[in-house]
Amino acid sequence: MPENTPRQIRFNAFDMNCVGHQSPGLWRHPEDQSHRYKDLRYWAELAKTLEKGLFDGIFIADVLGTYDVYGGSNEATLRQGTQTPVNDPFLLVSAMALVTEHLGFGVTAGTAYEHPYPFARRLSTLDHLTNGRVGWNVVTGYLPSAARNMGNEDQLEHDERYNHADEYLDVLYKLLEGSWEDDAVVRDVETGIFTDPAKVHEIGHDSKYFTVPGIHLSEPSPQRTPVIYQAGASSRGIGFAAGNAEAVFVASPTKAMLKNTVRKIRDAVEAAGRDRYSVRIYTLLTIITDETEEKAHAKHEDYKKYVSYEGALVLLSGWLGVDLSVYDPDEPLGNVESNAIQSAVANFQKLNDDGSPWTVRDIAETAGIGGLGPRMVGSGAQIADELQSWVEETDVDGFNLAYAITPGTFEDVIKYVVPELQERGAYRTGYGEGTLRNKLFGKGDRLPDEHRGSSFRLQTARR
Repeated sequence: MPENTPRQIRFNAFDMNCVGHQSPGLWRHPEDQSHRYKDLRYWAELAKTLEKGLFDGIFIADVLGTYDVYGGSNEATLRQGTQTPVNDPFLLVSAMALVTEHLGFGVTAGTAYEHPYPFARRLSTLDHLTNGRVGWNVVTGYLPSAARNMGNEDQLEHDERYNHADEYLDVLYKLLEGSWEDDAVVRDVETGIFTDPAKVHEIGHDSKYFTVPGIHLSEPSPQRTPVIYQAGASSRGIGFAAGNAEAVFVASPTKAMLKNTVRKIRDAVEAAGRDRYSVRIYTLLTIITDETEEKAHAKHEDYKKYVSYEGALVLLSGWLGVDLSVYDPDEPLGNVESNAIQSAVANFQKLNDDGSPWTVRDIAETAGIGGLGPRMVGSGAQIADELQSWVEETDVDGFNLAYAITPGTFEDVIKYVVPELQERGAYRTGYGEGTLRNKLFGKGDRLPDEHRGSSFRLQTARR
């Protein structure tokens, strides 16, 4: 890349099949449409909007439990609508794929409570139906309520969850990469043979957590293995990402923290024998913008009127694994040991830029709009300046954009920020060809040879 060529900035939209997502209380705003989460037309309209804005994709979060850490019950989470009620993210994708051509879909599903055998079929099905535009966000889970409702007393310990996930991925790679040869389906009308049995192989998996002796149920999809997304930035999470992830989502409240996190991830990826830039890293961010700085700040002040302090603490208690209802609002977070999202705890245990510790009130105000990431407020030009600064100083690839209101926040970014970045040569003006993987990296539709999953590939299936 020539010295004066700006680095390209990438956007994902961050959403969830619920109201409000990471902005508790903003569902009350008269312009917010997140209450339409049950309506496929909402998702189809959003997908078309994001494709118009040339977003890499929509990243759909999910949880299989309720946020009942705060106050030790479901009362506050139900009252505030904090990611409860929540519907299945997978069922949205086909409708969004039908009305778009290029937009990618990163769908969240946990390794803890669904057997990998049927899950592999769901992945292959969506990859077929979207013509190769699906990514899987691998999560190990963090809510104790999910574990209890699946018949367990609690989740596995943090690092053991990743050990379990390692084997889960082994099974999936064997099914997706190592069961069917590329030319197994012959569809021979003359002989009456649809699939050549000699080209379909049992995987014979038998280990600590799973026994899967047979074949994959689906024929090879455009990507075989969907793009692997991952969002854990703990030491164990980074180790897991180094071998598996192709896109990593992080959340850092400051540039300094983000730069350190990005460096750790890239170093780990390189240590795993992969190119350090073979992973796209997106950081969580909420952008509030308008045609002028004054209008953007007025919009921000309007949004702040709807933030639910209790709702923010409900979400934070779940993310941190700590009941924040027992803390005074001005009490420092302190040294908390967490079995939930360890990277979130670590970020808030560090000091603010002025040397003061984070208090409970600080983190609630921070998380009130957009969750654990920072907020940028300003005109399109001001936001573009900041985005370019963050990319240059931290080595991050792009931004996972949360919303204050939907679809308004995304529409504003597309109207005011995207054109400004395009004028600077820092944002694409069209999509690449092929699958999501090829659009992200330009190196083909299948897993690259240096990726861990490729070692499970049949020699005859190599490309």
